[in-house]
Amino acid sequence: MYSEDDLLPISALAQLVFCERRAGLILLEGLWEDNVSTAEGTLLHEQTHQGSVESRHGWRVTRGLWLRSFKLGVYGRADVVEFHQPETEEESALPQETEVGWQPLLVEYKRGRLRREASFEVQLCAQAMCLEEMLGIEVKSGMIYYGKTRRRLEIKLGAELRQHTAAAAQRLHELVDNAKTPRAVFRPKCRACSLREVCLPTAMSPKKSVRRYLRQATEIEHETLT
Repeated sequence: MYSEDDLLPISALAQLVFCERRAGLILLEGLWEDNVSTAEGTLLHEQTHQGSVESRHGWRVTRGLWLRSFKLGVYGRADVVEFHQPETEEESALPQETEVGWQPLLVEYKRGRLRREASFEVQLCAQAMCLEEMLGIEVKSGMIYYGKTRRRLEIKLGAELRQHTAAAAQRLHELVDNAKTPRAVFRPKCRACSLREVCLPTAMSPKKSVRRYLRQATEIEHETLT
């Protein structure tokens, strides 16, 4: 169990799963650079969190709900939580003015096109595990909403994903405790990373030949110009 002072951002879990060096640059060195993708993503989240609570018969939507888990040692805000009233007679007898006893559905907003992305799924799962700990309930699935295609992807929150999420949270705390940013390793996804210019993956990667470095640097420059 972690204390209040030990809690780390849930969003950092997604950064860690995507790239440990990126997570280190953001958390340990305080570095951040926007590109079109990150700027659009930030705007999408801000617009989502600004919405008010919506209530209809048997259904309530809460935006920007704060979450935390002392087991995982993380905190953050859920983009959208839809609370659905149970259909059984026994559960339906719960007070209508509260979501307690209602089934929550987490919806995480992303700017891109519909696709499976491990970092997004870990982020969603961490939010669900926070909600479970806070409300004493079980969350079996959640949704990732993709802004480009305006479609939702259902994510089953099974044992494997939960184990992956817990391991990522533990690794995130180890990274912060060690206070050492991992070394750069160039991968194809580095080309689209907003921190490429401060990370310098083509220059910092170990065992890199000068010829290979110059070739990759030329490729990146060409992609930027075109």
